[in-house]
Amino acid sequence: MDLLSKPAIVNYVDDAVAADHIRSARRILVVGCSGGGKSMLSQKLARQFQFTYISIDRDIRWLPGWAERDRAEQRQRIVERIAADRWVMDGTGPSTFDIRVPRSDIVIWVRMPRLVCIWGVVTRWLKHFGRTRPEMAPGCIEKVDWDFLQFIWTFEQKFTPHIVAGLAKHGPNVPVLQLKSRRQMRRLLDLLGSPA
Repeated sequence: MDLLSKPAIVNYVDDAVAADHIRSARRILVVGCSGGGKSMLSQKLARQFQFTYISIDRDIRWLPGWAERDRAEQRQRIVERIAADRWVMDGTGPSTFDIRVPRSDIVIWVRMPRLVCIWGVVTRWLKHFGRTRPEMAPGCIEKVDWDFLQFIWTFEQKFTPHIVAGLAKHGPNVPVLQLKSRRQMRRLLDLLGSPA
């Protein structure tokens, strides 16, 4: 029986319970589809709680010019970074949940509707047109193409089962907060006393 065919037990929590976990957390993992706002949320939490901000895109996966690091090197870089005591890590990649989720005190799953995510990547592209955004590796100029839009459009269908299975397998006791709207994200930040 493979991972996806087993019943998935994920420790979902509501935003009030999650806010309590976040206040006492030392390590927070933020996952979700591109354009949903996970980088923005991660950076706000890192600033508010004085955590190191780790971007999978900037610090782990990409080299200048959109060259992808070797998978073994990516894993090693993750292992080195999660050994630290206080961090917020922004990035999905269920293939590394086995090392990231057990080390996390809470997982925040930014699970926005796909139109919100598409709007997010298009506005991000316009904002950083011809430049590299801060949470991306140097020399990776912001871009949007058909393949990327298709990835976002099918993310829920293709990747959510892997996220759920990975969370259930590698962190059955790790609390998971799903943020499914901008309003819910603002409410979480309000509960934490963060500037929105």
